[in-house]
Amino acid sequence: MKTLIVAATRFEIQDTIPLLEEKQIPFLITGVGMTATAYSLGKALAKDDNHFDIVINVGIAGAIDRTLNLGEVVDVQSDCFYELGAEDGNDFLPIEELGFAKGNFVSTISQSQANLMKVNAITVNKVHGNQLSIEKIQQRLPDTHIETMEGAAVFFVCEQESIACIQIRSISNYVERRNRSAWQIDLAIENLNTWLRNYVLANY
Repeated sequence: MKTLIVAATRFEIQDTIPLLEEKQIPFLITGVGMTATAYSLGKALAKDDNHFDIVINVGIAGAIDRTLNLGEVVDVQSDCFYELGAEDGNDFLPIEELGFAKGNFVSTISQSQANLMKVNAITVNKVHGNQLSIEKIQQRLPDTHIETMEGAAVFFVCEQESIACIQIRSISNYVERRNRSAWQIDLAIENLNTWLRNYVLANY
C-alpha cells in the first residue's frame, strides 16, 4: 500500500519526518490554504511515477465544538468548502444548490481510526474570530466540530483522482476571537505526531 502523507507546514510533522524517511514513506508539504494545497497535491499526483493507494492529510485545527479537548486528535469524516456559493440576502446558497459543483466531501475510508473521535469539518479561507460569524456557522451547519484551511481541498483532489483519503487533525485552539495565550499548538503537534508515528509503525 503506497501512502502519501500531506501536511500544510513542515512544522506540523517535523517530529515524524525521520521515521517517514526511514520507512521511505513520501510526504508533501503543500503550504497553507486550499489553493496552495490543491495545486501542490494535484501536481504531485500528476507525476507518472506517483501512484498512491492512500493519502493521509494531517495537521492542526480549530475547534468550534468546545466539547473537544485542546490537543485531542480527531478523524474527519466529512468536510466542505464553507464559503463556496452565493449570498441571497441573509441566506447562503451552497455551490451544489447553484448547480455548479460539489462542495461537500466524506472520508473514503469508513471508520478509518476506531479509537478517534469522528468529526465534521469546514474548510475556510478565513479562520473565524468574530462571534457573529461563529454563530452563523453554528446556525447554518450545527453539526460542525472543527475548521481548517486545507481539508476539503485534499478530499476534493483525492476524489478526482480516485485515491482513498483520511484526514486526521489535532485541536490547537478553540474558534473564538484570537487569543494566542490560550492556544495549545505545541500540545496539538506533539499529539498529532504521536498518532502519526504509531500509525506508521503499526502499518509499515
